[in-house]
Amino acid sequence: MSIQMTAAGSRSTPAPAADTPSIPRRRVHRAAAGGWLGVLPLLLFAAVALGLPVATMVIGAFTPTSTGSGEGGLTTANMTATLQDPYRSSLIGSIKLSATAAAIGAVVGLPIAHAIVTSRFRALRGAVLAAAGVLANFGGVPLAFAFVATLGNAGVLTNAFHLGDLGWSLYDMRGLTVVYLYFLVPLMVLTLTPALEGLRVQWREAAANNRASTVQYWRHVALPILLPSLLGGFVLLFGTAFSTYATAAAIAGSTVQLVTVQIAAGLSGDVLVGQGNIALALGLDMVLIAAIVMAVYLPLQRRSARWLA
Repeated sequence: MSIQMTAAGSRSTPAPAADTPSIPRRRVHRAAAGGWLGVLPLLLFAAVALGLPVATMVIGAFTPTSTGSGEGGLTTANMTATLQDPYRSSLIGSIKLSATAAAIGAVVGLPIAHAIVTSRFRALRGAVLAAAGVLANFGGVPLAFAFVATLGNAGVLTNAFHLGDLGWSLYDMRGLTVVYLYFLVPLMVLTLTPALEGLRVQWREAAANNRASTVQYWRHVALPILLPSLLGGFVLLFGTAFSTYATAAAIAGSTVQLVTVQIAAGLSGDVLVGQGNIALALGLDMVLIAAIVMAVYLPLQRRSARWLA
């Protein structure tokens, strides 16, 4: 009897709670302060490298020009002037060129990225991705010189295939589009490769079990899932092409109306003297367009990551 009571008592007696170590609040605050101190150099660099130029551009965009009628104060005349010719034509020209090159780059980059992902040769796949990473960052005057020597008026391919007789010109909107594709297509390949790798084999097998063809699989399964990545890549390519200056300036100069060339001409005073603030206003227009591009790109990127995680 006593044994049973002892056993019952042992079952009813709760076990003592183990001591759980508690983290002092001071240590938590010190860790948080240390984290902020680690981020502080990056914040200072961003404030100097990004904040200061943007602030100077905003102030200059709303400051009267030296040739203006008003002195001192703020004005919206510079921003209004950017919406009139010839500045409006340059904005429209940059948007058209960027949209066209981005659309072609997205269409061409998708099958190339798919071929890389489905390739069984890892060495070839790594080499192509490495080359795409290099070509996506290759631009400026060296790229312009390479295309002038190849497809210019006296270029190797121009003379070999008599492209001039067919109406080809490197120094117009069509020629710049071809040049931009040189670095936009590799950029699209790098953007779409992770998204294509996220397509699961089970989805294709399920489509095949339901007697879906390859076209039906891409139409109803793969493309709807890849659509946010495709749109995000298009937006990224548009922003890259829209901000390109050195390549276009070295090839076309002032032949093609582009906003980046107009900004350089206004700041240097090559065409009109005292139009520096209008150039800053054009730069502010570009910042606003870039902000719209990022506002579209970030939600698409998050949605694509949610599907392909």
